[in-house]
Amino acid sequence: MLTEPDTSNAGNAARFLIRSARHASLGTVMEDGSPYVSLVGIAAEGGGAPVVFISSLAQHTMNLRRTPVASLLVDGGGGLEGPRVTLLGRLRPSDDVRLKARYVAQHSDAGRYAGFADFGLWRFAVERAHLVAGFGRVGWVQPGELLLPEAAWTPLAEAESGIVSHMNEDHADAIALYATVLKGAAPGAWRMTGIDPEGFDIADGSRRLRLTFDTFVASPQEARMALVDLVKRARVAPTS
Repeated sequence: MLTEPDTSNAGNAARFLIRSARHASLGTVMEDGSPYVSLVGIAAEGGGAPVVFISSLAQHTMNLRRTPVASLLVDGGGGLEGPRVTLLGRLRPSDDVRLKARYVAQHSDAGRYAGFADFGLWRFAVERAHLVAGFGRVGWVQPGELLLPEAAWTPLAEAESGIVSHMNEDHADAIALYATVLKGAAPGAWRMTGIDPEGFDIADGSRRLRLTFDTFVASPQEARMALVDLVKRARVAPTS
């Protein structure tokens, strides 16, 4: 089995929650100033900032076009005793084609409406975050703690599409080992959906798993070495 990442640092813990989530509660402001909360799908860019893909016809989108101020609650599960992070900031439209593709890869159902003219990508500009990570671990996290510097994740983001395609087309056996041996999941049609400096995501339909690297991966070459290392680890791991 694969060990969980080190989340003793507040920024790391909050970023891990964002990277692991598929959905979040989005708070926007109605025209009369009333708060409005809705459920949206989310993905994270390479540095950890959340993105959403929403329809212009939705109430939250109309709210955002008037007032971009927003809040996003990412729930790690476990009810009131589980970890969660609330992000405060602004949501603004993005025309980043690569980031849109990343979102669609993370949400297979989004492929049905990805080409619709009324749907668009919005990126969350985090201004601060409030983390609840367990008893006695509650506090504010600043953007510099939460988000990775752009220079640290851009090289891998630029190569992400090629890495993911290569793994899915040529190394399905390795992805199966990641899922069944390192994460203890049931066999299935597992595919890689994304990779970033801290780990990668795989999915089988609605099932999704996140695997973390032992060390920070800053380049395609380092990613290859890390992925190969995980395959070797899976092949020698004891099986029940």
